[in-house]
Formats: sequence, structure tokens, C-alpha cells
Amino acid sequence: MKRHRRQFLQLAASAAALPMMPGTTSAQGYPRRPITVVVGAAAGGPTDTIGRIITESMRALLGQTIVIENNGAAAGSIAHGRVARAAPDGYTLSLGHWGTHVVNGAVYSLQYDVLKDFEPVAVDLGQPLFHRWQA
Repeated sequence: MKRHRRQFLQLAASAAALPMMPGTTSAQGYPRRPITVVVGAAAGGPTDTIGRIITESMRALLGQTIVIENNGAAAGSIAHGRVARAAPDGYTLSLGHWGTHVVNGAVYSLQYDVLKDFEPVAVDLGQPLFHRWQA
């Protein structure tokens, strides 16, 4: 019996000391740093305009800076390839449409797989727009 009592007392003492231990951490809130939205189209075009309207609301809602990067080269596949290689942490988003996420995958040999490397996180105008890379 003494052995069980001793183990119980050790466990109770450990549990009581746990909140006082330094280095205990909690999950950080999202977002903690600026978010980058990569647009696979030239600045000033319709996709860029939609992106700027959406990100303005996101800035107000999240209270964080949102940077828009435009790169329409290779029908947007260079820009979206950059997102596919980014860390899957939700800080690099891809703004695309049917042409950049369906046609490019069907017509070109891409360095990424649109179906496996992206996950829709928002839908606008009936099409998934923002994507994040997922491992």
C-alpha cells in the first residue's frame, strides 16, 4: 500500500508544480506576421482587381498586413509554382481561377500538381480563389 501512496503523492506534487514551470507555451494566434497573396496575373487586370478587393476586407478582419505579388508569366504557372513550394503555414496564398488552376494543369507540364499541392480555402464568384499549399 505504501508504494501506491508514494506514487500518488509524487504525481500530485508534479501536477501542482506544472503551472509554475517556465517554458510552457500555448498556441499562437493566426496571423502573427504578414500574409502574401500571389496572383498569377498582371497588376491591374480583373484577377488582380478581385484580389485587391478581397484582401482589403481580409486586412480589416485579420488586422494584419497582406502583401499582393503579381506575376502573370507563363499564364500564372510560375507564380502558383512559388506557392506550391512555400511552407504549408497559411502565410502564402494563391489567387487563381479556372485558367490558372485547370487549363494550365491540362495544357502544360507543371512542376507541381494542382490537385495534390493546393487546397481551396475560400470560394468567390463560384470558383475557388485562395489556395494554400499542403504537404
